Amino acid sequence: MNAGMGSGKYKPVCYETLQTLVEAKKRDSAQLEEKILRTRQAAQRSKETTLLRQHRQAWSREHGRLARARGKAESELQEFLGQGGADMEFLSQFLEYEGLLERERAAFLTATVEPIWQLRDDLRFRLTEERRGPSQPCEPDLILQQVQSVKGQQAEIEKKLRTEYLRLEREMSAMQTEECLSPIQEDPGHMGHVPTEILHSECPYPDLKASLIREFQGLSEKYRSRLETIKLNLQDLDRCCGWTPEDHLAFEVTVSQYPASVCLHRALYMDMLQRLLPHKARQELHEHERCWDQYRYTLEQRQTLIRSWRRDWAALLDEALSTLQEARLAHLRELAEWSDREQQQDTCARLRQKLLQWRLQQEEAGRLEEAAVARRREEEQERLRREQEQEDKRRTFEKERIREYRFEKHRRREELREIAEQRLAALRTLMTDRARRDKERVQFREEILQRRREEKEAQVLMRLREQEDKQERLESLRKEVAVFVGADPERMMKDTQASKNRYQTGAEEFVLHKPLYHLHTYTDAQVTSDPRLRIECALREAGLHNALYAQEVLSGIHPKRPPRRDTESTGFRF
Repeated sequence: MNAGMGSGKYKPVCYETLQTLVEAKKRDSAQLEEKILRTRQAAQRSKETTLLRQHRQAWSREHGRLARARGKAESELQEFLGQGGADMEFLSQFLEYEGLLERERAAFLTATVEPIWQLRDDLRFRLTEERRGPSQPCEPDLILQQVQSVKGQQAEIEKKLRTEYLRLEREMSAMQTEECLSPIQEDPGHMGHVPTEILHSECPYPDLKASLIREFQGLSEKYRSRLETIKLNLQDLDRCCGWTPEDHLAFEVTVSQYPASVCLHRALYMDMLQRLLPHKARQELHEHERCWDQYRYTLEQRQTLIRSWRRDWAALLDEALSTLQEARLAHLRELAEWSDREQQQDTCARLRQKLLQWRLQQEEAGRLEEAAVARRREEEQERLRREQEQEDKRRTFEKERIREYRFEKHRRREELREIAEQRLAALRTLMTDRARRDKERVQFREEILQRRREEKEAQVLMRLREQEDKQERLESLRKEVAVFVGADPERMMKDTQASKNRYQTGAEEFVLHKPLYHLHTYTDAQVTSDPRLRIECALREAGLHNALYAQEVLSGIHPKRPPRRDTESTGFRF
């Protein structure tokens, strides 16, 4: 290698230039990353703003609906009380209880909320006084002690309220008020018994009465078997779907605030649930939503089944009572017309045929209801399956886009790296040639400067000799033409003849009130407002105005306002 370097085979490397290029690339990469980060943050802020605006719209509609419902309920209550629909004793007890609740609420606010507001107002007043200027010395330790005391009191109050809430919840659970307030409750004992109107009715035909009893028992048995199936399904499902009651209550209230009429209601309440329940993952929310839909669907199916049983029970009871009435009338006619046995047989046959026809109709109606319930269940399952498939397709598409983006980014990096290597090799060759030419130029310039320096020194010496000779001649002339005048202070202090003439004639001096000509050019503020000038000055201060990085940066910057078409140059550009 020593022999090669001595022969000129290996050329020296300019590490300062390489370091400048590396730093320029690093700055470019840092600016690109910062730009991507700003874009991502702007997109997140835009998405968050859009979601909050949609939430506010949904909440405003929900607030209006609740306000209307509350006004309607209050008007109905006032109308009911005004019409005397309630007992006076009950109304008086109700008003007394309302007054007691208001007094307890006022006492609670006085004991808990008002001290906090007073402390806040006091702290704000003290902060205002501190900003204006310390008028009196403050005691921060005493203020912190008061704040900590209020915090401790509020924590104790919250603990007591939480204990009272849990106690009331346990009492309500023990009293089973939720089951009592349920709109539809099944009663298996009542569902299985035969109405007393049929059992204790006087029917002249025992077989007809037995057939009616069997119809009631068959109807009850059919609906009881369906109800048992639904009960088994409900046993597998929990009312809170495996969550705590607080989380499930928050989930249920949030979902109810976004009805299906709201655009993108599912995305909105999912976003709100993620805000309210940050400890729950999105997959858990989806699973809980499916479980809750299945639980509500099962409850709705049970209520529909009970309503159908009650409707069929009432229809069968009406039909049985009408049948018994017709049977009594027929028996009376039979007693009145004992001889007409054929008509009696025809009547019984007609009644049996009607009962059989009604039974067939009820069975067909039951089959249709079962088919409708099964169809709704299949539609719900198909809808859930489609949503899952759409979610899987979306995730697959996003993964494919990410994979393509990464491949394209890797390819671009490889291309940029190859281009940089080629450019670096060309720059190395160019810089080597330039260094050689610069070295020859410097030697030539030093020789020229040396000759010019010698010529200038000779000229300076000659000029100094000429000035000395000139000063000597001038000094001799001054001595020859020198004038000697005596001192006259009075003449020096009095006015001149020209000033006297100007004061006598009253002529005014000419004052120029406007410029001689107008300037049509740019101001310094307009020139410095151009981003190209500011960036070029920054590059010059950094010593990078001759680097390739400066050329790339300046070529990509455009002025704030594009130039006019008539000022654009159409000549050659070098």
